[in-house]
Amino acid sequence: MKKNILIIPGDGIGQEVTTWGKKVLEKIGENYGHEFSFDEAIMGHTAIEATGNPLPDETLEKAKASDAILFGAIGHIKYDNDPSAKVRPEQGLLKIRKELGLYANLRPILLFDELLDASSLKPEILRGTDILFFRELTGDVYFGEKNRNEDNTFASDLMNYHRYEVERIARKAFDAARTRNKRLCSVDKANVLETSRLWREVVQEIAKEYPDVETEHMFIDNAAMQLVKNPKKFDVVLTANLFGDILTDEASQIAGSMGMLASASVGDGTGFFEPIHGSAHDIAGQNKANPLASILSAALMLDISFGLQAEAKAVTNAVAETLKAGWRTGDIANANTEASKILGTQEMGEKVLEFVR
Repeated sequence: MKKNILIIPGDGIGQEVTTWGKKVLEKIGENYGHEFSFDEAIMGHTAIEATGNPLPDETLEKAKASDAILFGAIGHIKYDNDPSAKVRPEQGLLKIRKELGLYANLRPILLFDELLDASSLKPEILRGTDILFFRELTGDVYFGEKNRNEDNTFASDLMNYHRYEVERIARKAFDAARTRNKRLCSVDKANVLETSRLWREVVQEIAKEYPDVETEHMFIDNAAMQLVKNPKKFDVVLTANLFGDILTDEASQIAGSMGMLASASVGDGTGFFEPIHGSAHDIAGQNKANPLASILSAALMLDISFGLQAEAKAVTNAVAETLKAGWRTGDIANANTEASKILGTQEMGEKVLEFVR
């Protein structure tokens, strides 16, 4: 198989962790006889510093020409402390999602038994948890009209959805549920929001096409509570952009750390794969970041974009074997972890490569 992969390291630790996602893809290519070619491009704060644009035209052109994209992270503290900034790193991420038609964000919450103690939740509550989130990516308040009055005493963000936006992600989520445990929970706020009422109506209609899938509807506040109370009750979770953003970050604590969670943003063309963690500038350049989420994002790429299930499994197994051997980065270590087993970004990446069969 021949595939062209674009690497967009982005900002902060993104530039460190994508190194290891790429190296794992190279190793898989060697082991299985695939020809993966790589190109690189800039986005986010790095791109603003270089060009004044968070998503340069050249980056977008390369993205559209690639078969898949491995992305690192985006953001910088200077923008967090200056909400009035007109040009922001996040604008690049929102635009590339829109330009590539990436309307579905898939976030698997897969718990490795070796990390049960790394979570803030009790092991007996967590064991056996396996959730697949489907977060809609191109609608909601992130893309709605934004207003602020002249004297800065009022601001508004328009929350909106079109029927087709709900239909297309709902079908992807139901299709996935059929391959898993045939349970789907749609999360909304239909008791308050008109957009959520449309969301629920459309999901109810689509559910009739999937009589073999058990469908449940849950309000966002209850879902947030149930996620930490009994995460095993969920299989596939379908939700809107804003709610999905919040719920998946909450769910990261089930896995013990954001450094363990991969994600895929897909539509009908080029897939976009990234860890869910941010740019973490406080540890950037210090060899402290956890590369496992980027490596697992590479596994998602192999599976979802290229249809290489065996190769994807080889990557996931390599991560599992690394953890079983006791190796940890600082974010997933605990009081019982031997100091000699706590590794930096580079060392952890090298360990995983050793286990890629």
